[in-house]
Amino acid sequence: MADNNKETVAIGGDLIDTSAKPVAPRTDLEIRKSNEAIGLRVVSGRLTLLNRKVFNVLMYHAQRIRKLGQDAPIDTPAAQKYFWVPLSVLARNASYDSRDMQFLREQIAEMQDIKLLLETDRQWTSERLIASVTFVNPKGLHSRSGQVWVGFAFPPEVHESVMQPETYTRLSIHYQGLLKSGTALALYELCRRYATNPSKLTSTYSVEHWYGLLTGNPMPEKPEDLPEYKYFKRDVLKNAIAEVNRITDIEVELIEHKLGRRVQQLQFRVEFKPDTQNETRAPFTIDLSLLEKLMALGMTQQEASNVIGEYPDEKITQALAVVAARLNSANGAPVNSKVAYLRWALKSDAKLPEKKTEPKLKNGAAVDGPTLLERFLAARAKLALDVFREMDADQRAATYEQFKAQATGKIPALDKALEHGVTRTALSLWYADALWGEPTVEKLSHFADKNQVLI
Repeated sequence: MADNNKETVAIGGDLIDTSAKPVAPRTDLEIRKSNEAIGLRVVSGRLTLLNRKVFNVLMYHAQRIRKLGQDAPIDTPAAQKYFWVPLSVLARNASYDSRDMQFLREQIAEMQDIKLLLETDRQWTSERLIASVTFVNPKGLHSRSGQVWVGFAFPPEVHESVMQPETYTRLSIHYQGLLKSGTALALYELCRRYATNPSKLTSTYSVEHWYGLLTGNPMPEKPEDLPEYKYFKRDVLKNAIAEVNRITDIEVELIEHKLGRRVQQLQFRVEFKPDTQNETRAPFTIDLSLLEKLMALGMTQQEASNVIGEYPDEKITQALAVVAARLNSANGAPVNSKVAYLRWALKSDAKLPEKKTEPKLKNGAAVDGPTLLERFLAARAKLALDVFREMDADQRAATYEQFKAQATGKIPALDKALEHGVTRTALSLWYADALWGEPTVEKLSHFADKNQVLI
């Protein structure tokens, strides 16, 4: 007899119980991940947090099932060439706690578009992450009954790496469910591999190589399209290290190798924590309402899901409010890139300004040193330059052309502009004015309060 107190919703045939209390994450799910697969280098597509989680869960079930065609929900020759797992089981193991199974299906299907480079001392292989995926409900995909099954197959080299790894690291599915960003999960896997090594040190790679490994992004064709190391360290490395150290069973420490003053190579020191008590923590899940708002600004699903993984929900909501306020403002020129502006708002921790009364000068006269307005314009110009750097190459080029159109004198090409102090200053001041318009009394007063400027 059905339990009338339960509330369920049918999604593509999967019955999801929406009233039940969250189930504690399984702590005994473990995969044997080949060391070559841990350091995946993406050639095209992008590895997001959800992609990484789902791929590990697919590996787990393939290693558990062992036999292609096992539990196939339909009796066809093609069905014998897939591993099979219920979609609801896959979602639960990947800590996907949303009703939107369609989004999960799309994410799994998009994993076919991720092209990898697998390289050992004996072999170089270009391969896809997943060769084929199919979704089957014997009672009909749009039926409100039955169960949706996922059939998946790996390409030959990936299949061999999953099923018969020569050298591998044991990884717990439990910890990946607790991590909130794809970069933290990538760092955890890479460092966990070396936790049992006598040296407790990872391999030493170039900064560019670590960027590709941790972000899951293809390496850009032009070196200048890579972020400066100080931004990579601030926005990626520090956050990922802090998350791994706070949540998982290992502690990692960044080691920088310099040539002169320039950091050229990186490695990490890894230690097991003496005692880790994380079993009762709830797994991380994606807020689909935030996902939709981010995509409305122009982000892809992959970009939006990665942002949700990297930042707390309240910080994303705050940044969205800052973007909305700027878009609705009557001051300033149109925002060329909403996505770049959002990324700036997230990284700079921008907040909506509070309304203030008109500031007054101390004793009716200006204080010594830079004026409040000068300090405000300098700080705002620096923020505008950060927004400029967050744009993709095409958006930067278009914005720079607008700057050149109103500038006087000889202006260098874009690839040299930020190296010239005069041009960099002029560009940042112009773009700050284009973004935020003329300084107002309210903005100056808010700046003075925030920075404890005596006025």
